[in-house]
Amino acid sequence: MLAIDLTQSGTEDVLFLNGRITIDSSPELRNRLLAVLHQETPETVTVNMEGVPYLDCSGIATLIEALKIARQHNKTLLLKGLQAPISHFLQATGVLSLFETNGDVSAQPKEKVQ
Repeated sequence: MLAIDLTQSGTEDVLFLNGRITIDSSPELRNRLLAVLHQETPETVTVNMEGVPYLDCSGIATLIEALKIARQHNKTLLLKGLQAPISHFLQATGVLSLFETNGDVSAQPKEKVQ
C-alpha cells in the first residue's frame, strides 16, 4: 500500500510518499500527480520519496508521464529523498537525468521528454 500526503503552500506542492510504488499503487499516484499538475498553481511540484523503499517500472512510467505533463504546463517536477536502490535504478535506466532532484542526488543535465 502507498500512502500519499499532499502539502500545499504558495508556489509549491509537496507529495510525501510512503510505501512501495508498484503496478498496484502507481495508478493512485498517477491520479494524485495529474490532479496537482493540472491545477493553475503551484509552479513547482515536489515528490518526496524518502518513505519509498521500492519502485518498479510502472512507477517509472508514472513519473515520466507526470514530468511530461509538468513541462506542458510550464511547471517544475522535483524528486526528493531518493533511497539508494531507487536512485541507482533510475540512474541505470537513464531516467534520473530527466528529473530535477533538488540537490538530493547528483543530477546530470536534463534531457528533453517528448
